[in-house]
Amino acid sequence: MKLWQGRFASPMSADADAFNESLSFDKKLYRADITASKAHAEMLGKCSILSDEDCTKIQNGLDAILADIESGTLEIQGAEDIHSFVEGELVSRIGDAGKRLHTARSRNDQVATDFRLYFLNSCDRAAELLKNIISVLVSRAREGVKYVMPGFTHLRKAQPINAGQYFNAYSEMFLRDLDRFHTLKKRGSVMPLGSAALAGTPYPIDREITRKLLGFEAISQNSLDAVSDRDFAAEYIFAASLVMAHLSRLCEDTILYTSEEFGYWNIPDEYSTGSSIMPQKKNPDLPELVRGKTGRVYGHLTSILTVIKGLPLAYNKDLQEDKECFFDTETTLFSCLSIYTALLEKITLNVNAMYEAAGGGYSTATDVADYLVGKGVPFRDAHAITGKLVRYCIENDKPLFALTLDEFHGASELFCEDILQAVTPRASAEARNSVGGASKQAVRKAINSIVYRLKRY
Repeated sequence: MKLWQGRFASPMSADADAFNESLSFDKKLYRADITASKAHAEMLGKCSILSDEDCTKIQNGLDAILADIESGTLEIQGAEDIHSFVEGELVSRIGDAGKRLHTARSRNDQVATDFRLYFLNSCDRAAELLKNIISVLVSRAREGVKYVMPGFTHLRKAQPINAGQYFNAYSEMFLRDLDRFHTLKKRGSVMPLGSAALAGTPYPIDREITRKLLGFEAISQNSLDAVSDRDFAAEYIFAASLVMAHLSRLCEDTILYTSEEFGYWNIPDEYSTGSSIMPQKKNPDLPELVRGKTGRVYGHLTSILTVIKGLPLAYNKDLQEDKECFFDTETTLFSCLSIYTALLEKITLNVNAMYEAAGGGYSTATDVADYLVGKGVPFRDAHAITGKLVRYCIENDKPLFALTLDEFHGASELFCEDILQAVTPRASAEARNSVGGASKQAVRKAINSIVYRLKRY
């Protein structure tokens, strides 16, 4: 029997019941529902709304249900939703005392509370996975400090950079993601329980007791808002979308850098796939899948924003659509972070190929212009002189670092012997010692900064 069946003369039709149910997906909230129900019962007991005997029966009954679910002896089935299932199971075990559990609450504030408890735990798990990938990136950066690789703009070689600086760039992205989940958790740690259906409750409850038991940082201040607020879910999916965007960029780099055309990195065999027809193929399927799953999470963000758009106060059944997109976002986010962290640890660097490529594309042209600026030439004039040198290199099929001093003099007599060293890829990277720059010293400082900031979480 439904929790609300008393007002109805006939049972719900089978097709309507199937369309209306949410147990198939909200059963993931079983632990949160039992945790919140135990706290609610304890508060009711302390406020003398429930007898001590009933409170004890409820607590013990809920503990037994949780133990049976987690041991596999109790299957979650046969109810409209997880909240109905837990209450129905409790009543079947302890009788009338179980029927008193729902005093001073509604499924509206019950659902909102359970979902928030689940959300808070999910934020913690996302944060741990982000810390893991940042730690791996830091390790790769420490290794990469010794090496030089090409830096790109517009997917064209721009300037030589330190390989450690490259990995640090992604650490910065994921640190921002980590901070988002940290602040999102704090902002979302607001307890709706006690709001009842929408208007509050006439029972003399003490919401502060429940808040402390459940570990929320604050109590909701408006019951209309509390039961219908899903901002926390939308923010979670938004934060996850940005993580996926950053992962997708890293995966795109991986796909490019491990290709025959680039050849900077190697993906180990255990994280690669092959072709059913082409024996020579070694495919980057895992980073491609992560890149593809990014669109899936973006779709869930559109979904949750559409669900909450235009809803009149307060609760509406539309809000049942908040959980599937949240749960799938969580699953996708966690699996993608986990697999790419494992893959990133195993990637090997082709350091010679990276260094050779770093000197291509006239990537040290800016160093030539900066050299002339050091000789007193205005930057715009230095830019023009260097541009002519690049054109000379193109016409004669020579890289900048292969030019002789006489060839440099053809563009300006201000060039001295030291220009021949200044245009090498390593010298170019080492010259950039500003904060966040490409020199070894700057990269090591950046690594220390990342490690320091990571410890805050």
